[in-house]
Amino acid sequence: MNSPASLELRKFVAPEFVYGSGAIGFVGRYAKNFGARRALVVTDPGVIAAGWTDMALASLDAENIPWAVYQSVTPNPKDHEVADGVQFYRDNRCDIIVAVGGGSPMDCAKGISISSANNSSVLAFEGVDMVPLPGPPLICVPTTAGSSVDVSQFAIITDSARKLKIAIVTKMVVPDVALIDPETTTTMPAELTAATGLDALVHAIEAYVSNASSPFTDLNALAAIPRLAQNLIPAIETPLDMGCRNEMMLGSLQAGLAFSNASLGLVHAMAHSLGGLLGFPHGMCNALLLEHVVAFNYPACPDRYDDIARAMGLALDGLAQPERQDALLHAIAALREGSGIRTTIGALGVTPKDIPQLALNAANDPCSATNPRKATVRDIERLYEKAL
Repeated sequence: MNSPASLELRKFVAPEFVYGSGAIGFVGRYAKNFGARRALVVTDPGVIAAGWTDMALASLDAENIPWAVYQSVTPNPKDHEVADGVQFYRDNRCDIIVAVGGGSPMDCAKGISISSANNSSVLAFEGVDMVPLPGPPLICVPTTAGSSVDVSQFAIITDSARKLKIAIVTKMVVPDVALIDPETTTTMPAELTAATGLDALVHAIEAYVSNASSPFTDLNALAAIPRLAQNLIPAIETPLDMGCRNEMMLGSLQAGLAFSNASLGLVHAMAHSLGGLLGFPHGMCNALLLEHVVAFNYPACPDRYDDIARAMGLALDGLAQPERQDALLHAIAALREGSGIRTTIGALGVTPKDIPQLALNAANDPCSATNPRKATVRDIERLYEKAL
């Protein structure tokens, strides 16, 4: 007999995507199919230096599609960078957007897309389903295995005045196509591989325990976890091993399809707060907060976290619930430390006086709504204190 959960009405949103080595070479073909006359290519200096932007431009050249490159994108992209990108898009009379890079260029490109179409500041779209009109065609080429912005209905932009990251959640920012080429991840430095890989793992974990999860998101979340857990450290140690890079990119894709439709939780709410107020790298924040949030959440859904532990390869038979929780926490810590992330948020610069504002911002973040355990502002303050 079908369970109530499997009968519950759900919607699952995903873009068209092309996966595999050489996918980046399809940029021009898809742009041509969309009727492009001039492409705005959103990227950043690091991706340009790695050579991936030039590959996308060459593909556009092959289809005789003119382009203009906007590269003024920083980590945790800001509202004013989106506004400058909108003006650049209009000045160059572009009619399609191609994002080449990690989460920051792709989030910025999404912001440019909806802001240009709706003639509004990107900050006007904060929240769920707040975008009236779709933007121009958007092609995303991810160069990290982690953010999954290329397949999600999320865009995260920093409100520079409030020092706050806003979440824009709408199918209007789902790309028209994602060209997912695992070869693009071979140029990531070790610290970026670690941070983005752990970000992807958090996507999968939070999607699986989300109070908005479903059988469809569960399939992707649980499939992503062993890929990411087993291949992260080997990908760091042997960056040109395409077997590991492929597994990491597949895991990132599956985790992205899961969280885009199940949303996230307190790890991301707290990481967004750290990134918005203090400018810390998103993946690093997730990695440093995960254990503390798992320990807080575990009593609310122990069976779900036990599934995650088993997906990470842990043997739980015969263990009492406290022992199962400890085993999972130790495995997460070992993976984080083995990836080279051994610091704390205090060592990064967070002070006790920062915590009240950080906790308030996290409590108001949309990702808090789908956390499996309700958290008060004081609960969140205690989690930040433990992470110091």
